[in-house]
Amino acid sequence: MSTITVKDGTTIYYKDWGKGPVVTFSHGWPLNSDAWDGQMLFLAQNGFRVVAHDRRGHGRSSQASSGNDMNGYADDLAAVIEALDLKDVSLVGHSTGGGEVTRYIGWHGTKRVAAAVLIAAVPPLLVKSAWLSLVSTHLAVTKLGFLRVATERPSRASLRRQR
Repeated sequence: MSTITVKDGTTIYYKDWGKGPVVTFSHGWPLNSDAWDGQMLFLAQNGFRVVAHDRRGHGRSSQASSGNDMNGYADDLAAVIEALDLKDVSLVGHSTGGGEVTRYIGWHGTKRVAAAVLIAAVPPLLVKSAWLSLVSTHLAVTKLGFLRVATERPSRASLRRQR
């Protein structure tokens, strides 16, 4: 069983399959890395290296009395990425995993990141603004499975059309 031990002593289980460009997967609550097996198998068989971990308190990772928040989750993801020396990583996060990915980028930067994919994500909201409210509404209204980073502010008319 592949594990790393993070700073606070929590053991984090991970899967590491294939060779090639790296894609990491962060699962939603209350799942574990097994939720990504289908996607991981497909990508590993098609020339990618895929890595998924069980978040602390989930699956085969140990239970912890602290660090069960986005900061702890992001630090655990960083520990996995650093322990495996992953570079140019495409980070994929579903639900809580999407929050983990966004907090990782916010706290640890993009030095090792090539791309991020948020799927029905629950990202932490760092700054509340009218523009962010519009983007959040736009994302909620479109109900997309895969989300792209918004580079332009959605118009109020386009938001109304999508309701």
